[in-house]
Amino acid sequence: MSVLAPGRNIVLLGLMGAGKTAVGQLLAQRLGRPFTDTDGMVEARARMPVAEIFASEGERGFRRREGEAVRQASALRGQVIAVGGGAVLDPANVTHLRSTGDLVWLAASVEALAQRIGDDPGPARPLLSAGGDVTERLAQLKAEREAAYTAASSAVIDTDGKTPDDIAEAVLEWVRTRPGVLTKQELRA
Repeated sequence: MSVLAPGRNIVLLGLMGAGKTAVGQLLAQRLGRPFTDTDGMVEARARMPVAEIFASEGERGFRRREGEAVRQASALRGQVIAVGGGAVLDPANVTHLRSTGDLVWLAASVEALAQRIGDDPGPARPLLSAGGDVTERLAQLKAEREAAYTAASSAVIDTDGKTPDDIAEAVLEWVRTRPGVLTKQELRA
């Protein structure tokens, strides 16, 4: 196992619009850890945006690529990792993520997610840009994924009505209670 830093990874999961990237970047900055976004890894390796991957390879092709990114990200410790909203639907991804990290579900109501995303999700969110009502599609995704988020996560942070700073602080409060996640130096920060 490779080590970037001795602490376990902090893995953020949740639906699109939950704040995984913004909160992950804040946590990484506060802890002095690298930030890894598995969707970003997929895009970099494919040399195309997620929307193009969905268009050319379908969701199955994207999920295959996502699994590779999760395995790669999970091979190192001491990071803050944001995973795509559907990553936890594959039990192998959850196993890899848990091997070096603690999973935190950034939970949000459908209304809050829809407000954050807006009426036009754009091409960056291919599961929402297929047409139809964004709120209805988010509700459907939440219903499909809620059990997987519950089963995978060690903690649930409610993000409704909170700023990214507030959410990052709530995650930090939780990880401070988890042995092995933070180093002694990080605990003092």
